[in-house]
Amino acid sequence: MPAEAVLNQRYELIAQQGSGGMSVIYRAVDRLLGRTVAIKVLRPSLTSDPAFLEKFQQEARSIANLTHPNIVTVYDVGRDVGAKDVTHYIVMEMVDGQDLKKIIKAGAPLPVDRVIDLSIQIAAGLGYAHRSGLVHADVKPQNILVTPTDVVKVTDFGIAQALTDTQPQQRVDVVWGSPHYFAPEQARGEQPGPAADVYAIGIVMFEMLTGRLPYSGASQQELALAHIKERIPMVTEFNPTVPEALAKIVFKLMSKEPGARYRMAGQLEQILTEYRDKSREYTVRNANMPGMPAAPGLPTVPSTPPVITPGGIQPPQSRPPGVGLPPAAPPASEPTARFSAAPAAPQPYHPRQPGIPAAPGATTPPQPLEQRYSVNAPAAAGSGVPMPPAVARGDSGAFAVQYGNSQPIREYEEDEGPDYVTIALAVLAIIAVLGLCPLYLAVLSARF
Repeated sequence: MPAEAVLNQRYELIAQQGSGGMSVIYRAVDRLLGRTVAIKVLRPSLTSDPAFLEKFQQEARSIANLTHPNIVTVYDVGRDVGAKDVTHYIVMEMVDGQDLKKIIKAGAPLPVDRVIDLSIQIAAGLGYAHRSGLVHADVKPQNILVTPTDVVKVTDFGIAQALTDTQPQQRVDVVWGSPHYFAPEQARGEQPGPAADVYAIGIVMFEMLTGRLPYSGASQQELALAHIKERIPMVTEFNPTVPEALAKIVFKLMSKEPGARYRMAGQLEQILTEYRDKSREYTVRNANMPGMPAAPGLPTVPSTPPVITPGGIQPPQSRPPGVGLPPAAPPASEPTARFSAAPAAPQPYHPRQPGIPAAPGATTPPQPLEQRYSVNAPAAAGSGVPMPPAVARGDSGAFAVQYGNSQPIREYEEDEGPDYVTIALAVLAIIAVLGLCPLYLAVLSARF
């Protein structure tokens, strides 16, 4: 079709923008509304089947009802009857930008933050379609448009799905134009569902993070078998800088069984959004810890990535490089220094027993364990300060004493002396028993 053609006396084709296995895309002008649009003209090989055309028009009308910032808006669906043939077309909004495949070829692997932001938008658009009962069935970077401000627009809804439903024999010629992104169930010839779109998002994320596809093959059949049988590769095998938690998310998206993935793209959007927000929050928080400010312009480096758990995402523990590092472990040749609990410098001793102030400047010299943890131990030599009193009593009557704030606790029995109350109660009990004896004898005599 020449670029200067006019469809239905309304849409003037200006220039060809691209082409694929199922359509050719033109930049056009809507003469009625005076706006620039994109028109996708279906290839004649598809329009010869009335069943496909009917199914396609149904899908197109459903897509026209989708209003989402990450989905290309469909304005019109129609056909132009010419002298020789009939041209079927879709009129869509014109997106200024380029498709994601070109971005990947030019700059992959992309920065992790950008991959997450783009993936969230892809999942948001597809999730909205899934909630509306629509499946894309052909998610790939060529069908994902990105504006200069990194706004994602998912396009090409409906064509692959309509073809899959009505012309299964055409899968090899048309739908298999993108077998690198097919879910295993699609490769087996099964009906694709939302989980198939989720799988394709995982392949796209893998490609953005590594600059390569996870599977390769000399033919479409080999690629299909790779999706079905080959081991799922980890992103970190090709790009070790990717956080492990993000690599695990991509791994889950590429699961062979649909039930092992996220059920719909909206769930993936929530997971990635939470991951992004938690990562940023903890990176900023750890970079500005009280008393440990990050140097100006110094980036923060995550020491451990977020962890995916059933309860949610555990955020990473981040720190500025070289700031807040734990002290290095002492050499193995110094076991005494490594395991000693004694402080490096003498600390003033503050007794816990009220009424006995600590001597000015007095410290507690090292003492044997028997003296440090015994209630009857003498005062520290030369200090005049007795050992701390018992701080807790157990159920068995044993006392425990704690020395300082981090020393172990030792139990001991305290010598309390005679208990006069107990003795008095025992004497009274004996007298009462003796007083009852004559009464008991009288009862026996009366009875017998």
